[in-house]
Amino acid sequence: MDRYSIDHHKMHMHPERLAAWLKGEPVAPIYLEVSPSGQCNCRCRFCGMDFLGYRKRMWDAELLKDRVAHMGRLGLKSIMYAGEGEPFTHPELAGIIEHTAASGVDVAITTNAILMTEAQSERVLGNCCWIKASVNAGSPDVYGYVHGVAPEKYREVIHNLERAAAVRAREGYRCTLGMQMILLPQNAHEATTLAATARDAGMDYLVIKPYSQHPLSGNCEYDGLTYSDMRSLAEELQAMNTEHFNIVFRWETMARLEQPERAYSHCLGLPFAGYIDTDGNMWGCLAYVTDERFLFGNIRDENPEDVFWGPRRTEALRWAAERLDTGECRVNCRLEAVNSYLWQLRHPSHHVNFI
Repeated sequence: MDRYSIDHHKMHMHPERLAAWLKGEPVAPIYLEVSPSGQCNCRCRFCGMDFLGYRKRMWDAELLKDRVAHMGRLGLKSIMYAGEGEPFTHPELAGIIEHTAASGVDVAITTNAILMTEAQSERVLGNCCWIKASVNAGSPDVYGYVHGVAPEKYREVIHNLERAAAVRAREGYRCTLGMQMILLPQNAHEATTLAATARDAGMDYLVIKPYSQHPLSGNCEYDGLTYSDMRSLAEELQAMNTEHFNIVFRWETMARLEQPERAYSHCLGLPFAGYIDTDGNMWGCLAYVTDERFLFGNIRDENPEDVFWGPRRTEALRWAAERLDTGECRVNCRLEAVNSYLWQLRHPSHHVNFI
């Protein structure tokens, strides 16, 4: 059961934004991924952002706060802090998150949780809707191998997440806490062990997801990986669901790796999402970072209104919706479910009124 709609979409929860889009009106993104820092303290074997070089570069905190508040006034509803680096390597992340929430923008974090100490949790949990930790093993040795760090970091991560759950319980915060494992040949045998660890640590869920090759990544060890032989593992994991703990085994996403035909021909989802890198560039799609056709402008150097409503984003969205060949796109892109839904809205069958 996927009670958080992680393997699906939530576009139907935004009818006003959808109605404006269907009328051809310009719309602000609902969601952005923002990279506060280019640095990362892991060198994961599966990392798709390696091509950006893990640069020691980060946003100026006060400038980012200003831009976030401005984008919130323009209609942005949510930000996930993640990106090309580890967000907690930014020394002022907690303050950025506090300001984001105070600006009326929902906040989430995807992190490796190595630096997510109890002190950090005490500051961020009350301001976040959810935090998801990338934990791709159930033992120190496999964790060290997959994440490219010392094996003892595994126990630090589990301890940090246990303390986060304790802080949440003590303070009565609503922040959802979860883990995520990218299923690989080296860690598949530890998926049930990690599930038990996540459950016992007080997590709300564990996501088991497939690897997806980024077209620009130099990490190609897992390119072509498929999961048709994992159904028994999925069943074993589903049996571990409880009233308070949920396994999200992304079976539909895994199946698409072997049946990559899409239900849509062009990309209609870009008006509703985007990615902002540590240089302030706003891109339409994370898979096409560095491709100028997907560059909307620079939030750091330009007025956010000029980026959101400017000719560069307008033309890029039109091109993606009318000319982009999605057959050349990354399999299992983040907007897969969104695009399928929007394509149905734009191309309804003649039976739609029989509700």
